[in-house]
Amino acid sequence: MHCPNCKGNNIGKIGNQQFYCWNCFIELSLIDGVLDLHQVESDGSLSSLNDLFSEDERRLQL
Repeated sequence: MHCPNCKGNNIGKIGNQQFYCWNCFIELSLIDGVLDLHQVESDGSLSSLNDLFSEDERRLQL
C-alpha cells in the first residue's frame, strides 16, 4: 500500500481497515477499495482530505 499524498509506503495499521502514514501523518481508512483520507488535528479531531484527490488517486493500489 502506498500513501496517495506522499507516495510513501511507511504505512502502519491502527485498526480494522484503518492505517496511518508515518511520512505525512495522515490517517487512511479503506472502504470498498477506496481510501478515505483524514488529517489528525492537534485536538484529535479529523479533517477530511478526500477533496484534494480524485477517487482514482485514492483507489487502493498494491
